[in-house]
Amino acid sequence: MNKKWIPPALLLLLFLLTPFITEAHVKWFTEVQPEKESIENILSPLFMLCAFLAAIILAVLPQLLPNVMEIPVAKKIDGKLDQYRVYSRYILKYGTALTLIIQVLSRSLFAPEFVLVETWEIILVWITIIFLLIPVHYTTKVGAFLLLILFINALSDVGIFHMLDYGFYLAIILVLFIGKTKYENWGFPFLYLGTGLSLCWVAVEKWVYPSMSIDIIQNHGVPTFGFAPEVFIVLAAFIEFVVGYLLVVGVLNRILAFVLTLIFISTTMLFGYTEIIGHFMIHIVLIIFIIEGVSFYNPPIRIHKTIIDQVVFVFLNFIFVLATILLIYYRFA
Repeated sequence: MNKKWIPPALLLLLFLLTPFITEAHVKWFTEVQPEKESIENILSPLFMLCAFLAAIILAVLPQLLPNVMEIPVAKKIDGKLDQYRVYSRYILKYGTALTLIIQVLSRSLFAPEFVLVETWEIILVWITIIFLLIPVHYTTKVGAFLLLILFINALSDVGIFHMLDYGFYLAIILVLFIGKTKYENWGFPFLYLGTGLSLCWVAVEKWVYPSMSIDIIQNHGVPTFGFAPEVFIVLAAFIEFVVGYLLVVGVLNRILAFVLTLIFISTTMLFGYTEIIGHFMIHIVLIIFIIEGVSFYNPPIRIHKTIIDQVVFVFLNFIFVLATILLIYYRFA
């Protein structure tokens, strides 16, 4: 076995504290034409080993995190953050407006590659921003509806599988639209779900089109810690996929959300203004995750009462989700 595959646990910790391409949309930073890797090469021994180890780590993680949160300092921080939950929806509302301002000033929408060309699109974005900035919940719903129109318009241009990279915007629209209604409590769970699935989808891109990520590593001086670029890309994509999965199953608590926020900040330092345009909204969402935790969310893992049932559920469910998203992406993207 290649010696570069040996320290997965150490590598995981190293990646979580170091800037790298994990959270970057590779298509933003390279002009290399996407070349789909064969499924045989994607499902390499390294890939299978990482999938197995990630499933084990994820299965154990939910049993360890509650103990970590019992540490006095962690409990104190947790209690302090609870006091800011009343501001979560305001942060999302005005954070979305600020994100749209940054994007429209750069003549883009949702992502740097979606350039605003039509005058009516630019006007509609500014109208959406105005409605979101008005401190009335009815105008917030109007702003959310206009944002949905803009999202559907982008979807009609690039297709559904491209827009899945930015599916978390649909969750944001839902949260804004159902605020101050009897369905309000459904909002943030969908925000977790939408953001998690988007991260998983973007991670698969690095496995299916590795040539683009390799080009970024070579042209942007991304550190690979002595690993071959091909190996590093596989490992980095697993980190991103795992984070997305943690969001979906409700395991990503405040500590992990804070670590993920640091990763996004570090990638912003590495890739600059383009990264800010594309990921500013993600920063807003992560701030909300840090404030909210998962106390409002009844994650799927809680369906199972015993520890062994939870461990088996997370292990098998991760393998199933990984295989499903990979095959769907490979077939349609």
